[in-house]
Parts: sequence; C-alpha cells; structure tokens
Amino acid sequence: MHDKRDFDAHAATWDGNPSRVKLAREISTAMTSSIEIRKDMDALDFGCGTGLVTLALLPLARTVTGIDSSRGMLEALDRKIAAAGLRNIKTAFYDADSGEPVPGRYHVAVSSMTFHHVRDTEALLRRLHEALHPGGTLCVADLDPDEGLFHADNTGVFYFGFERDRMRELFRQTGFGNVRALTAAEVTRPVAGGGTRSFSIFLIIGEKHH
Repeated sequence: MHDKRDFDAHAATWDGNPSRVKLAREISTAMTSSIEIRKDMDALDFGCGTGLVTLALLPLARTVTGIDSSRGMLEALDRKIAAAGLRNIKTAFYDADSGEPVPGRYHVAVSSMTFHHVRDTEALLRRLHEALHPGGTLCVADLDPDEGLFHADNTGVFYFGFERDRMRELFRQTGFGNVRALTAAEVTRPVAGGGTRSFSIFLIIGEKHH
C-alpha cells in the first residue's frame, strides 16, 4: 500500500475490460436508483476515470462534472464527450492529496471505486461536504474489506477496502446525516495464488443538512 498508481498509462485501454464496464454499470444503477437526481441538479463524479459512471448521470442531471487526478483518464473522457457532441458535461483535474477545495458546488456528488486510492479519506469527505449545497447528497461506492486481493498490483492502494460501520461513522463525523449503506454490486475475479474470489461493493449515502 504505497505510492501512486500511474492511471495515465492505463487510460487508453481502461474501457476494454468487460468486467470493469459491467461493474461501473451496476454501481451506476445502484446509485441512480437509491438517490434522487433531477434536471435542476448539478452532479459531481469524484475520481471519474474515463467517465463510465459520469456518463450514466448525464441524462438525469442538469450538469455533470467529472474530476480526477489522472490527466490521461480525463483526456479519454474528453474524447468521448467530443465524439458524442455532449453538452452540460465538463471535466477538471483535481488531486485529493493536494488539500485544495473541490472545485464547484453541487446538489449530488458520487464516487465509485476511488476512495481506496486516497490517503486521507476523512479530509476528502470534509471537502466533498463543503462542495455540496445544503440538502445535497453524497454517494460513495467502494470495496468491503478485501485483504488486498482485489487488485493484482496494490501500488497506489491505501486501503484494502473499508468496514461499512467505520465509513458510516466517518460520514457522520464530517457532517452528513441520514447515513445509510447497501450493497451495490458483487464481482468475482481471479486472485493471486489461483482460483477466484467474490468481492462486494458497498454504497454509502449521506445528506448534508439544510
């Protein structure tokens, strides 16, 4: 659990992994069926990558902003936006470890499979809380404890999943109310040493007080 993973190097081939695309689709479905996203709302996807979740929010929201610390991933999403002539969607570079505020203000913020790559999750939750309008909703999907087996290479992985109770408590400590958790997806994949293992992905939702 150390250093940063070079996501730029993986950006061009990221969407070529069918199980990754399927997982993003399942997480997107869990998010959009669990929280309200309306046409008068601005949405944020933190750790947007190539936009697999970001683009699923676009038909529902007024605007969607995807932010990521990988310029290569952002360029891949920008190419999709340009190719499809999409409007009301933009991208921005953002490094959670910089301590800078999250750019913009939103009614909904989501994050999929990114928190385990962030050193200080509590600080990130505080900054996402600040970026939400009063009454706004945060939706975080990430791994239940995985013993370090989910990734074949744990470079840039700071947490081997999260205990749901601990994450719910972090939400509450950083100002969120009505905090709830559910299972967003299950994924089975090969693990080191042979064989396969099933991993579960949680969805934790919290609301910023009015």
